[in-house]
Amino acid sequence: KMKIAVTTTGNDLNSPFENRFGRAPGFIIYDTETKQFEAVDNSMNLNAAQGAGIQAAMNVIKAGAKVLVSGHCGPKAFTVLKQAEVKIFNANAATVSEAVEKYVSGMLIEMKSADVDGHW
Repeated sequence: KMKIAVTTTGNDLNSPFENRFGRAPGFIIYDTETKQFEAVDNSMNLNAAQGAGIQAAMNVIKAGAKVLVSGHCGPKAFTVLKQAEVKIFNANAATVSEAVEKYVSGMLIEMKSADVDGHW
């Protein structure tokens, strides 16, 4: 059973995929086994002066996701996620469901390090 977190600006599978991680308005937590999903609000981080990535990472971990699919991930968030053994995959997709499909079909490459600086 695997839960994956996908960054989004909406709250269902047809919502647009969001490239940013720390300042993503929310996440869809998708269960690859049951195909159920839940929306997790991350909007309190949108205006954070700093630490948005770390807070977003904590939200993903709290939701029980073992995989994050996003466009970019900064160094602090990357470190927090790695410590919690969350795998991070870089995607380019129009919607949440497209990002999920790319992950499930093995088209995404796991990120080995942060790919943007903090405060991006």
